[in-house]
Amino acid sequence: MLPRERVAAAFEHLPTDRIPIYQAGFSSQVASYVLGREAYVGGGIQQYREACALWDGPQAHAEFIERSFDDACELCEKLDLDLVRTIYWRRNIMPTRRVDEHTFVYGNPDDDEEWEVWRFDPPTETYGMVERRAAPEPAYEQMREDVERIYQSSEQYQPTPADYSDYQRSFVRMGDRRAIPGTGVAISIPRERNWLEATVLHPEIVARYLDAIVIRTRKNVRVMEEIGLRYLFGGGDFAGNHGPFYSPRVFHELMLPRLQQISQACEASGVYHMFASDGDLWPVADDLFGASGVHAFYEVDREFMQFRDVRTRFPHLRLLGGIRSQVLHLGSPADVVAETRTAVEDAHALGGCIVGCSNQIVAGTPEENFWAMMETLDRYR
Repeated sequence: MLPRERVAAAFEHLPTDRIPIYQAGFSSQVASYVLGREAYVGGGIQQYREACALWDGPQAHAEFIERSFDDACELCEKLDLDLVRTIYWRRNIMPTRRVDEHTFVYGNPDDDEEWEVWRFDPPTETYGMVERRAAPEPAYEQMREDVERIYQSSEQYQPTPADYSDYQRSFVRMGDRRAIPGTGVAISIPRERNWLEATVLHPEIVARYLDAIVIRTRKNVRVMEEIGLRYLFGGGDFAGNHGPFYSPRVFHELMLPRLQQISQACEASGVYHMFASDGDLWPVADDLFGASGVHAFYEVDREFMQFRDVRTRFPHLRLLGGIRSQVLHLGSPADVVAETRTAVEDAHALGGCIVGCSNQIVAGTPEENFWAMMETLDRYR
């Protein structure tokens, strides 16, 4: 079977010649093991690289974009992945000042306006804000006004395939052989304190915001269908090790109806609504994976949500992941082999599964651990 045929069969719960595989994401360091040179993929490091490229001028920025796309595609092809990721994090915002090799300023600290200082940490490949102008959290009336502007913007939003040119390029380059995921269906409640408080004190503000997201999502679904992308990565992190950041009641009343609308839009266009979040999702699992109509759960992490447990409760659900990032990062090669074999054996027994690292293969992951995973996948899938 071709890789794309393997993925299509898994999504239809049909037999495959081998278990399809993917990887949720690569750090630059790990991808460089594969390509034998510095690889332009990753998380924060790609945002930092883009800041450097923007600082160096339009030609440098264009070269950054081309190299990032080529490296991501070459990585998937060299590893012969079935479902592929060709687009990594971006931060297409021009810095206003370069403090040192790893530090940029956005905005102007000398004026009374919003500004932020971002710094890159090479060992972890993270790029994040380390300082900013202190701004008070908006009052609820301000939140209401902001949400209304978002809602109006969503109604005026008219996306076309040209707005997703990176996804078009991916489909043209590899879509005849590999499964290319789409985008545009993410939905979540912002995790800032004022938003979480609003779920209880002013749920109508949150509801209006989520309705605006649904309006945009419906339009995006039609564009993804037009491009030819059937597997739409969505969701949004809303849980940690101790469960969701808000109550099951809030999820049921605010998130569930909107997820149902997105699933219905996907079904009308013949595409799959895929959801991902970190953490323990069992407190809302019946709504999230049952009543919502979500078609697939990606980033399945065995720490909380094991293949067999999820499939037993939700027989229709397609599952992606099964190999924990922390085992790859901190375990021994023997631990990695055991983890990978368990995921593959579960996938063979259950069907409808795509196996890979459930989340980013992080910087600092030993090269021998990565190859232990890939060799085990090749041997037992």
